[in-house]
Amino acid sequence: MYFGKISKKTNDRVPPNQNVTTTFPVLHHGNVPYYKNLNEWTLRLFGEVKNEAIFTFSELMTLPQTEYQNDIHCVTGWSKLDTTWSGISTRAVLNTVELLEGVEHVIFHAEEGWSANIPFEDFAKETSLLAHSFNGVPLTAEHGYPLRAVIPHLYFWKSAKWLRAIEFSKNDKPGFWEKNGYHNYGNPWKEERFTWD
Repeated sequence: MYFGKISKKTNDRVPPNQNVTTTFPVLHHGNVPYYKNLNEWTLRLFGEVKNEAIFTFSELMTLPQTEYQNDIHCVTGWSKLDTTWSGISTRAVLNTVELLEGVEHVIFHAEEGWSANIPFEDFAKETSLLAHSFNGVPLTAEHGYPLRAVIPHLYFWKSAKWLRAIEFSKNDKPGFWEKNGYHNYGNPWKEERFTWD
């Protein structure tokens, strides 16, 4: 993979010890799920909500759609600038459920039991997104088709691929990588890569 030099113009956009790449590296644990069709795919919203909600992909596509351009930063040391994502803002998702009092955390649940945790305030940020497309085309299977989270202000492992459910919780529930030594929050500007950082 090619890591470009960081120019003075982009230096303030690149966290410490990151290298800019023009490629889009594929990193994951476990198998890549492939869908022949989306007829059986659903996204479940559950936990501390008044009523659980389950969306088909078609139903998600009827929600307000948005497009964001942002920079992404991987814990392994690469950054990709000016990425463009299309999907449903997490704020639009929040409009579909009534949360109970005390929600402080959100847990993304993905295929094969994979999960990632973030604080509720990070989920609700204006720039947080549930993305179905990258640079104007549907996500590839390797990058999370049909739906992934995009939480660009945190290291990219928090942007869970292959989403199947979103849990709203009063309590924090560390996900796969957090249980295996990764930092619980993952701020790239503070280099919160691992639990000892």
